[in-house]
Amino acid sequence: MNTAAPQPVRLQKFLSDAGVASRRHAEELILEGRVTVNGKVVDHLPAFVNPQTDRVTVDGSPVRLQKLEYFLLHKPKNVVCTNHDPAGRLRAIDLLPKLPMPLFPVGRLDADSTGLLLMTNDGELAERIMHPRYGVPKTYRAEVRGRVPNDLPQRLKQGVYLAEGRARAARVEIVHASRERSVLMITLHEGRNRQVRRMLARLGYPVRTLKRVQIGPLSLRGLPVGAARRLTPKELTVLRRTVGLLGTPEPGARGDDQQRSLSERTSLSGSRRERKPSAARRARGRS
Repeated sequence: MNTAAPQPVRLQKFLSDAGVASRRHAEELILEGRVTVNGKVVDHLPAFVNPQTDRVTVDGSPVRLQKLEYFLLHKPKNVVCTNHDPAGRLRAIDLLPKLPMPLFPVGRLDADSTGLLLMTNDGELAERIMHPRYGVPKTYRAEVRGRVPNDLPQRLKQGVYLAEGRARAARVEIVHASRERSVLMITLHEGRNRQVRRMLARLGYPVRTLKRVQIGPLSLRGLPVGAARRLTPKELTVLRRTVGLLGTPEPGARGDDQQRSLSERTSLSGSRRERKPSAARRARGRS
């Protein structure tokens, strides 16, 4: 049995793996003096921690080991993607089995939209899925009123100017067109807020219904509306390979201490008292 001690990791990676913040924002938290290790403030880089033995806090809230979880959810209409809804509406997290840790949606859908959600507490994987640099495709089925012109796919791929700049679709296919309605399959590599709806509205074709059908290698196949299931080991391996995380063990893997330090990550317990949202959180825009 391998009894080698777990290797130290960079503190900003530790915080990113915990879902506290992106690595860049984690560096800011450290330099601002908001992170302690074993009771001492760490305000310099580089800094390293042992995930198994060191005690880390952010703004006084402890960071502790928790297993990573990954669920696919077929979101129905009128379900919200926030974990805190003052209006008391049904949340995506309410459709999951009871877990000892909160999960968040990767790439939110607005209440009127339906389709595929990935729910996880793996901050690093979530950020890579949503960051345009990794080019993870997200595919949507959009229905609009009336017959769309044949050049609409090209216009969407060339780009549409929104308030924050030009937004482009990676692929667009007209799968149905009639006088009453048209159906488009639109693939994005970006993750802007309500991007599909805003692009089509800008071109004069407001969306009637919007459904996300695929995120990278993950699809809705065989998953009924309102149902959720864990990712299979094969699905998770392929997804990790897609975003450049190949080699990370499957969640829940057991064995020696070194395996456990890799198969589990840390999550910030209690409320996250951050002064500004992390890049990972900003990246989880709605489409």
